[in-house]
Amino acid sequence: MNFFAIIGRVVLALLAEIGRLSQFTWTSVSHIFRPPFFWVLLGQQMIRIGYFSLPVVALTAFFTGGALALQIYYGGNTINSENIVATIVALGITRELGPVIGGLMVAGRVSAAIAAELGTMRVTEQIDALTTLSTNPYKYLVVPRIAAAVITLPILILVADILGVMGGFVVGSTSLHFNPGVYIQNTVNFLKMEDVTSGLIKSGVFGFIIALMGCFHGFHSKGGAQGVGRATTNAVVTASILILASNYVMTSLLFTK
Repeated sequence: MNFFAIIGRVVLALLAEIGRLSQFTWTSVSHIFRPPFFWVLLGQQMIRIGYFSLPVVALTAFFTGGALALQIYYGGNTINSENIVATIVALGITRELGPVIGGLMVAGRVSAAIAAELGTMRVTEQIDALTTLSTNPYKYLVVPRIAAAVITLPILILVADILGVMGGFVVGSTSLHFNPGVYIQNTVNFLKMEDVTSGLIKSGVFGFIIALMGCFHGFHSKGGAQGVGRATTNAVVTASILILASNYVMTSLLFTK
């Protein structure tokens, strides 16, 4: 009976956490469309989330495109299919690797930072002070971060797509000795607009997940410095898992005919 009691406690705790997350998500989303709007805070968060994440996303995408080109070439070389390198690099980067890897990199940087910032504010009672001053903490703290992440992630992923394809082109034209003109022509011929837009749709959802997980775990952190550390870790882990899970769901919806 103790075994079943343990299972019951785990299930109840999981359901309670899902309920808290659902309530937090609904409250946060509903406040996005209600005045007042803190435009200055939104601009600040767009710079922190988008602009400061650009170097790590750009470097990751560039080297991912280059490594993908090498792997496709050496794998396709056994069946004389080197000509498909440009096509697969472009499709792989725009559809999957650009949004997913970019989202994971931003999750590791942004979600942790948001959770640490809000967690510190929670344990030092700054969030309670905002409520005392008649300032809605959702409007002031949560909404600008979620909105900024949803706006800036597609822009970051668009840059990642360009640099990822460029990385494949640089490796293909230098290390693999492809004709640069033929490589570019193959990329243009097989890459469609829906391949790019599908990745941008995914990135918008990933941005929402990243900011939501950071805000949720930071907003509900407790237990001093150790609680802030747990909130930071949980934010990154849950954001990464949800990015991968939602990517599968969206891929099934967008590309299944």
